[in-house]
Amino acid sequence: MTTIMRAAVVAVSLAIVAGSQIGCTPSPAATEPVGQLSDAATESSEALAVEPAATQAEPAGDDDVKVGVCYPLGADNGGLGAELRAAVELAVEIVNEEHPDVELPLAATSGLPNLGGARIVLRFGDSQADPDIGRDETVRLIEDEGVVALLGCYHSAVTAAASDVAEAAGVPFLTAESSEADLTERGFDWFFRTTPDDIAFTTAQFDFIEALEADSDDGIQTLALLAEDGPFGSGSAAAQRAQAASRGLDIVADIAYEANTDQLTDEINQLAEADADVVLATGYLHDAILTVETMTELGYAPKLIVAQDAGYTNPEFTASVGADAEGIASRAAFSLDIATTRPVAGQVDAMYEARTGRHLGDVTARAFTGMLTLAEAVNRAKSATPEAIRQALAETDIPGELTIMPWEGIRFDAKGDNELGSAIIVQVQDGEYRTVYPPPYEAVEAIYPMPDRTDRP
Repeated sequence: MTTIMRAAVVAVSLAIVAGSQIGCTPSPAATEPVGQLSDAATESSEALAVEPAATQAEPAGDDDVKVGVCYPLGADNGGLGAELRAAVELAVEIVNEEHPDVELPLAATSGLPNLGGARIVLRFGDSQADPDIGRDETVRLIEDEGVVALLGCYHSAVTAAASDVAEAAGVPFLTAESSEADLTERGFDWFFRTTPDDIAFTTAQFDFIEALEADSDDGIQTLALLAEDGPFGSGSAAAQRAQAASRGLDIVADIAYEANTDQLTDEINQLAEADADVVLATGYLHDAILTVETMTELGYAPKLIVAQDAGYTNPEFTASVGADAEGIASRAAFSLDIATTRPVAGQVDAMYEARTGRHLGDVTARAFTGMLTLAEAVNRAKSATPEAIRQALAETDIPGELTIMPWEGIRFDAKGDNELGSAIIVQVQDGEYRTVYPPPYEAVEAIYPMPDRTDRP
């Protein structure tokens, strides 16, 4: 792409943003740069810190297929970007090298068999959790690096901006983590999403709440919403309001706060005054840590927190708040418990742990799956052209047993959503995320009410 075309891509992408159903350009707060973490979280993130992508570019041969990946790669995001990078690099290793004992697409061969054994080569961009930077990095990956497909960007606001660029340039873009529902309501032809969206995740939250209510002597009738004010939080809250209305549950507090805020004292006091049976929390890592720390400081102990993933399932969260995380539940798309029914998930986790010293988590498992889905489409395309890859993605039909996820499979509908994806509910028990819902994947029984942190010495 020429410099002139770079300007055209940016101009068209800005026009798409203006008319998009995602809403107006997100404020800087919506990008959720992580604030001050505990010593444990900081040390953990430093262990996986990455250097700028430009210094780590792998040489590409003439036949190799270059795929762009845009994530928040800096250590100031709590190690998140490094973990996501490790997950997609592991997926590419499985594709590029022979792993005959791993029952996943392309694992048994070396490279892409339909392209003569060509390798996938990754080119990384650092979004810095900022939509404008994510947009610029996407332009760079397309123009300067010559990528033919893109994966990213974790934060829904960044994914919205980056995928606008890809749509304008005619390059397929797959998100494996961004769940804001309106991302697939823009009428895009080049955008695909493997993860369930916030509507599907919220449905699982409410199914879980109803199951708890049926088994509980206390009953569950009232809810409180606590959500960051970016696209992720506002979309989540909208889905939760709709679910509550359809199921006859009362929302007694509906609180939106400024993302990456320095304090949540007023908001937590409002929750305490409302005294809802269940708090539904939506926020990234910094906000999740601050929420629980503030609850503990103020002596507020809700009966149950059911979170919308993100910060609440990040390993840095439990490392930071320790025992105060006990009993917090969250929707998710993956848990290590899945390995009992999908042994390949255990194999991949062992490979990931060997790389990073950590286990796969919900978000890293989704990133891994997204990268593998994209590689499988490139192979079926039998071509490294964006149009052929886009067509192959639209025709994707991967059965669930050939994934590490608790899904029926991966197949995209007309909007680009994976119509076979589904959610589970995990709960922190003895410091680990354990699957508590639905019954086919339940590893342990859910705890309700959650432990009362106000009774601790």
